[in-house]
Amino acid sequence: MPRASTPAQYLLILLDLVESRGYQRRALLAGTSLEHGQLAGVGARISEEDFSRVVSNAFALTGDEGLGLELGLRLNLSAHAVLGQAFMTCRDLRQVLELFLRYYHLLTSPTLHLELDIDGGRCTLTTLSPPRENPVEFACEVMYAAIANTLRGLLGREDLDLRVELPYPAPPHAARYHDVFGPDVHFDAVLGRLSFDAALLDSPLPLSNPALRSLYEAECARLLADLEDEESVSEQTLRLLRKLEGQYPQMPQVAQMLNLSPRTYRRRLADEGAAYQVLLDQVRAEHATRHLQNSRLPLNTIAWLVGFNDASNFRRAYRKWTGRSPGAVRRGH
Repeated sequence: MPRASTPAQYLLILLDLVESRGYQRRALLAGTSLEHGQLAGVGARISEEDFSRVVSNAFALTGDEGLGLELGLRLNLSAHAVLGQAFMTCRDLRQVLELFLRYYHLLTSPTLHLELDIDGGRCTLTTLSPPRENPVEFACEVMYAAIANTLRGLLGREDLDLRVELPYPAPPHAARYHDVFGPDVHFDAVLGRLSFDAALLDSPLPLSNPALRSLYEAECARLLADLEDEESVSEQTLRLLRKLEGQYPQMPQVAQMLNLSPRTYRRRLADEGAAYQVLLDQVRAEHATRHLQNSRLPLNTIAWLVGFNDASNFRRAYRKWTGRSPGAVRRGH
């Protein structure tokens, strides 16, 4: 099983979407390992390299810049396979989100990192680290449109009030975002976010079935364990550092936690084109950004929480990491 992979059903839905516009499947699969094979023989997942190539081919053929929105709207509960089945058997939307946060890597790239925050009467899902395999615009369009479509399907509400923030300038097809999400869409945000009224979390779901949910969740846990066994050392490092917020161990400690010698750990990272300090800085930037946007903590306190002794060094580092100053991020939010 590939380290970075996409559910095969998402590929099949994308192929159907583009073929329905009159384009040939062979042109869509050109340059992939699937080009000369049979899709019927494809397993449960395909490599990110193949999926990215199909996405690139689809853009080149259709010229449709809003293809990600169209694909996301086709990713309904049945498209999410066993996790979608588990969603439908949950007691309420709160339980759905708990399951989603535990198992979303079954549906996405391992480079994606999401966090949930419930504050001020809003439930907010933030993309701290977007997928790297496709353009950020396409990745956000697919993900947020799919989440919106799934929430509406679970609640039976087409008029669901959503707020969406996107970490890029308004594209030429920005009007289509309003067709998908409604009027509350904002571009040029620091991070991607989707939020809705937190009162919806306690909405009961009509197909709630605790026994079935337990069975589906056990299968999700098994599938996720299989995926994590194939994670790269970089992915394992990011996952570990995110759990150790505020502690930020030294490289030899992380190597030990991953049952590797420091020398082997460095070599494995180098083979993946990564370095420990770069991964550490990525996670510290994620944590700092969340504090800046979601809290009123003084800057020197945030600096201390992410490992700096004074605010001035933190300001310089944060600008280097993100291209923006801490003050600009806080004011912008």
